[in-house]
Amino acid sequence: MSDSDSAPSDPLHDIAEIPPLGGVFGRLVKGLDRLFALLASLALLGIAAVVILQIVARVALPFAPAWTEELSRYLFIYLVALSSGLVLRRNRHVNVELFQHLLSRRGQLMYRALCCLAVGLFAAGMVPYAMQYAQIGAFQTSPTLKIPMNYIFFSTVTLFGLSALYAAIGLTEACVALTRDATHHSRETS
Repeated sequence: MSDSDSAPSDPLHDIAEIPPLGGVFGRLVKGLDRLFALLASLALLGIAAVVILQIVARVALPFAPAWTEELSRYLFIYLVALSSGLVLRRNRHVNVELFQHLLSRRGQLMYRALCCLAVGLFAAGMVPYAMQYAQIGAFQTSPTLKIPMNYIFFSTVTLFGLSALYAAIGLTEACVALTRDATHHSRETS
């Protein structure tokens, strides 16, 4: 008896994973994944460095720089925006799993494709409004860093743009997986 046979199955964690595509498309998506994971990691490291600086300044220096709180807030906003697509791609976002484990593999892939379609349509529909919102900040600067706020407000464009892009990638991969499963199933039955 193998380890996989002896381990109890957890139906809530057996939701079908969308297999990634190979070839040029797969390499391009992996490159995008690495890029946005790196950028999000740099934002996280930046937050840690700025917060540590603030703590050290409050304890050891006669004054604490006022800009650290503002910069950490902006880095956090971009951390969320840059990682939004990766969270969607890896199915790590908050969701309620009530019935998916009752579906067949094909049903689970169809469900995931439907979720990607819904998220993608919503996010793509929000991009023009996010761009309008980002343009509002062209005439404002941040209080302490004096950064034009359109750079900060552009995080909404990044968030919705990456969500739409990664939803399209997930939908494509789910459709390909459904097609492969259908051809594989038809070969087995004939």
